[in-house]
Amino acid sequence: MADSAGIQQGSPAIGAAGLVPAAPGAAGTEGSGTAAGGSARIAVKKAQLRSSPRPKKLEKLGVYSSCKAEGACKCNGWKSQNPPPTPPQTELQPNIVNLQEPCRSCSHTLGDHVAHLENISEEEMNRLLGIVLDVEYLYTCVHKEEDADTKQVYFSLFKLLRKSILQMGKPMLEAQESPPFEKPSIEQGVNNFVQYKFSHLPSKERQTIIELAKMFLNQINYWQLETPSQRRQRVPNDDAAGYKVNYTRWLCYCNVPQFCDSLPRYETTQIFGRTLLRSVFTVMRKQLLEQARQEKDKLPPEKRTLILTHFPKFLSMLEEEVYSHSSPIWNQDFLAGATGDQIPIRTVINAPPVARPLYYSTSPMSVDPSTCGSISPARKPSSALESTPVGEKRKPSEPLQHEENKRPRVVGDIPMDLINEVMATITDPAAIPETSLLSAHSARDEAARHEERRGVIEFHVIGNSLNQKPNKRILMWLVGLQNVFSHQLPRMPKEYITRLVFDPKHKTLSLIKDGRVIGGICFRMFPSQGFTEIVFCAVTSNEQVKGYGTHLMNHLKEYHIKHEILNFLTYADEYAIGYFKKQGFSKDIKVPKAKYVGYIKDYEGATLMGCELNPSIPYTEFSVIIKKQKEIIKKLIERKQAQIRKVYPGLSCFKDGVRQIPIESIPGIRETGWKPVGKGKELKDPDQLYSTIKTVLQHVKSHQNAWPFMEPVKKTEAPGYYQVIRFPMDLKTMSERLKSRYYTTRKLFMADMQRIFTNCREYNPPESEYYKCANLLEKFFYTKIKEAGLIEK
Repeated sequence: MADSAGIQQGSPAIGAAGLVPAAPGAAGTEGSGTAAGGSARIAVKKAQLRSSPRPKKLEKLGVYSSCKAEGACKCNGWKSQNPPPTPPQTELQPNIVNLQEPCRSCSHTLGDHVAHLENISEEEMNRLLGIVLDVEYLYTCVHKEEDADTKQVYFSLFKLLRKSILQMGKPMLEAQESPPFEKPSIEQGVNNFVQYKFSHLPSKERQTIIELAKMFLNQINYWQLETPSQRRQRVPNDDAAGYKVNYTRWLCYCNVPQFCDSLPRYETTQIFGRTLLRSVFTVMRKQLLEQARQEKDKLPPEKRTLILTHFPKFLSMLEEEVYSHSSPIWNQDFLAGATGDQIPIRTVINAPPVARPLYYSTSPMSVDPSTCGSISPARKPSSALESTPVGEKRKPSEPLQHEENKRPRVVGDIPMDLINEVMATITDPAAIPETSLLSAHSARDEAARHEERRGVIEFHVIGNSLNQKPNKRILMWLVGLQNVFSHQLPRMPKEYITRLVFDPKHKTLSLIKDGRVIGGICFRMFPSQGFTEIVFCAVTSNEQVKGYGTHLMNHLKEYHIKHEILNFLTYADEYAIGYFKKQGFSKDIKVPKAKYVGYIKDYEGATLMGCELNPSIPYTEFSVIIKKQKEIIKKLIERKQAQIRKVYPGLSCFKDGVRQIPIESIPGIRETGWKPVGKGKELKDPDQLYSTIKTVLQHVKSHQNAWPFMEPVKKTEAPGYYQVIRFPMDLKTMSERLKSRYYTTRKLFMADMQRIFTNCREYNPPESEYYKCANLLEKFFYTKIKEAGLIEK
């Protein structure tokens, strides 16, 4: 459904005119401005018709109403003796309506066709009239549309609305699935992307990222998808059937309802997910950037840098996550957090509800180009290992509109209002105390990270090639790496170092300072085996103790996460074991031995160490995350201390000979948050505790109401369960924890069991069978732990 105004198929206008969606049926006939005018004309006609006299409304509805005359007349709409032109015209005529005028088809009067409408309310009549105009508009679309797939959808919607008028009902689309069609949605995925990649930039740069994300979501909501036939011609090997399904859904739920408001309308970004985004992203990115370049002179000066400089970088980074098979932003439980210790910071980016130009902004803040330099280093992508940029957390003032709001609170959780209040001070750079780079509290890689942001050091993944013309700079760096490794690893034969550094199968992450190599990590990737062997790792002696080694390893981890290899193996000598331990390596190898035996060389006198990577962690900024979390906890503690600084009088009872008093009688003790310890006998003998818990757990698992809780909840059986329940628990997991001797106290055991019952009641309605099973099993459980002496009877 392309227009003829110079904008390609699917490409929204970017200039000062703003983004305007093309109307259904406007393919090849109207530009985007005409489409907007068509939409406005429909609204004007509806307003005119709804303000006309009641007889005129009845006449209009009579055309679409079946005859109610006696004798079971089969006429399905009144037809005037003076038929209007085809297609039906919606302009109001000045003629007087005569309810006794006979139908040209069945000879019964207009009154016989509208008898069922005489007593309906004005509001209901206006609703039906709105559907009538939508029917007439779709009638026009069906006749103008040339694409067979689109025409079929228009005709189906035409019949649906026509049926709604006859039955005086609300139009309901009948489909096997209802929105949303994929989780997480595009909107949630972009939220996760911003959180994952940009959660730690300075405040002004974070705001820039939010603006870019909003623009991107806005574009998708008003993007015109290419028809299935057009896509087949452009991408012949693509999943044509899958795209056609999504295209049909998009027409029915997103595109047509923009103009036919009697149909329920959804935002594209809220009901579609990664599948649709993958099918449009490449073309959309190309056309958006091309259009921006063509119309750069029309862009407001304050938005030019944002769109021409930062938007392309934003789209490039997002593209990696869209097409990556292991990107964590598409996990449904991304924001819920995989660990219970991390305070969840939620991001809210809602696409605007109406069409906007590409440079749409909800913030009056202008963009200062100088503050955005660290969003993505200006390096050549062919050889540079880009550092992971980071961005914006949601502001406390922004509304929470995600399902995560409905997530149940766990007893002991810190109120989100308080978290937001604290975050407002943390995200203000002036409120965060600067850490001296020489301080004992500074992270190992803090100095290196600052130098990278200032452009003092660079990181590049380089390697020798036998197929391409030698690059002089890369060859010089390889020679420099060979020298560094030879000097820092004197026990390693120089010929062996040279052979591996220049071997095309090996790559080296090089650390460059002032144009010369000062360190690097040489490695060989084994994608089929799922691991990488680290061969050499060294930093020149006069540049050590500056955090370069840690930052170098963090960059290597992020490089491998991008390439979907999540395990490192290396042989470390006695001098290197300490370094590798600090980088997360251990002697506990996670890779099966069969995977690496015969692939890596054994080194005599060295220790094999391994490291398993977590794709959810932005390693180059991990110390910043920890520092910020520490600041949050520190602020929370300070607030709590401020609340309990009241000085209470000392205890004088001991002067009178009292030897002991209950703890709860100490003035102010409860205000500190202290609570009485639950009464019950704590078993000090680990074996006795293990045996007691095992007996209780066996009784619970054997109970007739334990069946819903035996194993972890499957996502397919309980949609959205892990979005609602942050900390799932089940009897199988508890059995595994018991075997691993996790339950060192009765409280840990009781807490896990209680969480099973709490989660069930949070997710299921009170009348459900699961809810009742939880109540009965809970009562049985407390009976058993009383019998076992874990709590007093």
